[in-house]
Amino acid sequence: MADIIKRIADVLEQRKSAGAGESYSASLYRKGDNAILAKIAEEADELIEAAGEAAGETTGEAAHEEQRRRILHEMADLWFHCQVLLAHKNIAVEELLAELERRFGTSGHEEKRRRGE
Repeated sequence: MADIIKRIADVLEQRKSAGAGESYSASLYRKGDNAILAKIAEEADELIEAAGEAAGETTGEAAHEEQRRRILHEMADLWFHCQVLLAHKNIAVEELLAELERRFGTSGHEEKRRRGE
């Protein structure tokens, strides 16, 4: 799993030197923090909407599969744009993976308590 995340991170790093007309990611880098953060917010909203629809009352296998597909699509968009932010801020994906590894096995309550100290 980390391999695809690393491959995307490598491509995003390369896109920093591309022209805005050549690359969607490069265009976001050129627009700056606010544009990147707006895309993350947009994708998060779309994921929430998709998940909310999935929690609603729907019937049939086809409807369930369509909702599942949409959640996956929106989550991929959100993760991608979060990786754009990491690259823009020069934070290596390995740093994120190390932070997740550090937290593994620690309860969410404990992690929040530690951050409050």
